[in-house]
Amino acid sequence: MIRVLTLDLVDDTAAIAEYERWHRPGNVPAAVLASIRSSGITQMEIFRTGARLAMVVTADATFDAAAKAAADAADPDVVAWEARMGAFQRALPHAPDGSRWTPMAAIFRLTDHA
Repeated sequence: MIRVLTLDLVDDTAAIAEYERWHRPGNVPAAVLASIRSSGITQMEIFRTGARLAMVVTADATFDAAAKAAADAADPDVVAWEARMGAFQRALPHAPDGSRWTPMAAIFRLTDHA
């Protein structure tokens, strides 16, 4: 399964640089990485243009978004990370209440076309 999610960052050059710094190898807390991997997520990438982010998540058949959310809410390391990152992130205007990362709908796949 592949999911793509999006959000905006605070539109400030220094804040964007700091957000990127937090995501460099060695800066993401081990507990956060373990939480991602143990949930069935096999790959996660974040792309940026300007202040807009797109996150591509690849997960295996064991992934359950509700279970991941519950586990994250009970993990103080993940809660602290999300609070820290939340200072940089801004939900899109149409995001569901309480959500920052908003799922994107797939509208085109080359493999669907002859």
